[in-house]
Amino acid sequence: MPEHKLKIGITQGDTNGIGWEVILKALADPRMTELFTPVVYGSPKAAAYYRNTLAETEPVSFNPVASAAEARRGKVNLAACGEGAEILPGKAAADAGRAAVEALNAAVRDLKEGHLDAIVTAPFDKETVQADDFRYTGHTEYMAAEFGGEAMMIMCSDLLRVGLVTKHIPVSEIARSITRERIVKDLHTLRRSLVEDFGIVEPRIAVMALNPHAGDGGLLGREEQEIIKPAIVEAFGKGVLAFGPFAADGLFAGGGYAKYDGILAMYHDQGLAPFKTLSPDGVNFTAGLPAVRTSPDHGTAFDIAGKDKADPQSMRNAIYTAIDIVEHRRAWAEWTRNPLQHAERERGGRDVSVRDLPQTEKED
Repeated sequence: MPEHKLKIGITQGDTNGIGWEVILKALADPRMTELFTPVVYGSPKAAAYYRNTLAETEPVSFNPVASAAEARRGKVNLAACGEGAEILPGKAAADAGRAAVEALNAAVRDLKEGHLDAIVTAPFDKETVQADDFRYTGHTEYMAAEFGGEAMMIMCSDLLRVGLVTKHIPVSEIARSITRERIVKDLHTLRRSLVEDFGIVEPRIAVMALNPHAGDGGLLGREEQEIIKPAIVEAFGKGVLAFGPFAADGLFAGGGYAKYDGILAMYHDQGLAPFKTLSPDGVNFTAGLPAVRTSPDHGTAFDIAGKDKADPQSMRNAIYTAIDIVEHRRAWAEWTRNPLQHAERERGGRDVSVRDLPQTEKED
């Protein structure tokens, strides 16, 4: 356990979804505050409402703070924000969307100012969050805009790590959005994340085809021959252990995915459908950015909101994954920081030269 306990921000998400329920259930275990310092961003009114809907969960006691800078170790801290929404479980509403965005903005401010080590986001409704000052199709795109990069969505679990070339776009736009250059770039991003964020020394990456049967030699489409395969060859030549393209059904149904440390899917459902089937409590990680953000791999689940039916395991896993990634990044930064200095320190800080060798070795 590190001496410095990480501060992890947790945003409330949509106040009419299951966000508060999975947050409260995940943080009810007192061992969580031994692992890290939680700072929840959201409405105290919503927290109290959903706390009263949980029959067998220990009530969480909050320590109110203005920001993560005031967070106390050993406590579940609550930064009040996003308080204007009426609590209507199961209903998509614009004020609930605004409350979710307010909580997200507050957490990101603290993350940028260095008061947090990572954030975990409860789900929001992509339609109700839309406003003049928020035009993003998801948390991933928002984080990319806030931290100045092209983020990659990686769905991860102990079994699988699936990165996406295209994310939240219509199916009709997928084929023209896939280019050789983009796939090469994404393969480098995925490899770097597997090394730095997950601690895999030299990852092997399987690349999915776009068309059924990997195009059947061009009979069902030529993207595999003209775009995907050349991208794999180019990336392999630059040090990425990439293989494929593989037909998605064969890769997953035959168990071939287990041979690889990561998988690059061409579009959202191609990667997420098999991932969620094989890893129902998985985690969504936003890779490729200096900030660490994870989330449960489920949505707002309006149909069960407020009914004490939500499973908090994916939220727990999102928290654990955020902690692991921060620690992996710090370890990687230490390992790669001026390796010559490390080598000299291991030799006692001296540079061994011919003058230091015994007389017999000089003569040999």
